[in-house]
Amino acid sequence: MIEQKKKVVVVGGGITGLAAAFYMQKAARERNLPIEVVLIEANNRLGGKIQTVRRDGFVVERGPDSFLIRKKSMEIFAEDLGIEGELVRNATGQAHILVNGQLQPIPPGSVMGIPTKMGPFLGSGLFSLSGKLRAAGDLFLPRSGIEGDQSLGHFFRRRFGREMVENLIEPLLSGVYAGDIDQMSLQSTYPQFYQVEKKHRSLILGMKKTTPKQVPQKDGHGASKQGAFHSFRNGLETIVEAAEQQLEPGTVKKGIRIESISKQGDQTLLELNNGETVLADAVIVTTGHMAASQLFASHGLLEGLKEIQTTSVATVALAFPADAVVQDKEGTGFLVSRNGNYSITACTWVHRKWPTTTPEGKILLRAFVGRIGEEAIVDLPDDEIERIVLEDLGKILTIKGKPDFSVITRFKEDRPQYRVGHRERVDAARAELQKEFPNVKLAGASYNGVGLPDCIDQGKAAVEEVLGELFTN
Repeated sequence: MIEQKKKVVVVGGGITGLAAAFYMQKAARERNLPIEVVLIEANNRLGGKIQTVRRDGFVVERGPDSFLIRKKSMEIFAEDLGIEGELVRNATGQAHILVNGQLQPIPPGSVMGIPTKMGPFLGSGLFSLSGKLRAAGDLFLPRSGIEGDQSLGHFFRRRFGREMVENLIEPLLSGVYAGDIDQMSLQSTYPQFYQVEKKHRSLILGMKKTTPKQVPQKDGHGASKQGAFHSFRNGLETIVEAAEQQLEPGTVKKGIRIESISKQGDQTLLELNNGETVLADAVIVTTGHMAASQLFASHGLLEGLKEIQTTSVATVALAFPADAVVQDKEGTGFLVSRNGNYSITACTWVHRKWPTTTPEGKILLRAFVGRIGEEAIVDLPDDEIERIVLEDLGKILTIKGKPDFSVITRFKEDRPQYRVGHRERVDAARAELQKEFPNVKLAGASYNGVGLPDCIDQGKAAVEEVLGELFTN
């Protein structure tokens, strides 16, 4: 007798959903399991925040532009899709912080802002003498007595003082979340620092002991050529295209929303906006937390997820002829201290960091605007955002004339804020579902990490959890 197939529905076609669907089908083939996978995406395209524009020889990322090589899951995904040959590393170069109207290099030996070499730190123009002396107090301060969660701002100010936090640590650590360091959860964003303090007391001494010594690889001119990030030669959307192509025919339903979700015996019934219904043995919800909360609102579940705030951001890519921009600083870009009177929060010199993105004789800049408390700029018209960004960049670089073209992308109420207590909120939501909808799992950027590898890890973990429940004797 042919065994009845188990139907697994993946809700959301961003990187988490794509990974979940792909690895569920991969497990079914390799373990000979009777599984049918359906991926439902409300938009007419897959990939979520991953969006690549290919224009006039440029490769322009609207959303994320890379991922950390040391987090292996994205690279493994590329290998499993057979596109690892398309991976490229970023070109290394000096990164800067914009402080008091000046681009100051991040001191060599800094690990996420923590100095492991005192010489470059003491010689840095980022801090006053009193700021340096206060930061050096970390060498002598005792461990914190706080056992539970706390804000990044509270944790780092206690160890290093205000100046180092505002001029270096905050721009480095809060950027990916577009968050407020005084509200961001230490345990949910950078728990490694809590562990370093717990084990070594001093963060400076602890990071020096635990950071592997790097032997830079050199090119023919003796310059370092190996970066810490990967992307794809033709843009990050390469992995989205490959994943969609390799999902089994009939897997993906695009442009379709789930109207309601209910229990039917041991299964879950999904009603779609096209009039169809799907009876699922397991559901992996990879949408943002607000969409997940709305999906279960009629059952009075996941109300706590609404406490996870979001913020709006925008990216502004500007293409120029090479002679239109004069850069007197070497490097690949800069972050902006909140103390400055600037609307931009960061700028990548894309043509330097990712040479494969930009044609010969051209320059590509990518600026970022919007963060918690400063979202209004995201709602302005494109031409106004471009004007503001060019005005800010004109204070730092010499720019002649208008760009050849610009690509402005808004992510409205899209960036989840991992505030103090985030882990408890997520655990409570999952516990609610486990009790009322035990075959529904949550995964994605709203929960256990916003980076692309973190999202893939969550998708794969949900797959293994579902398989364990569906096929346990």
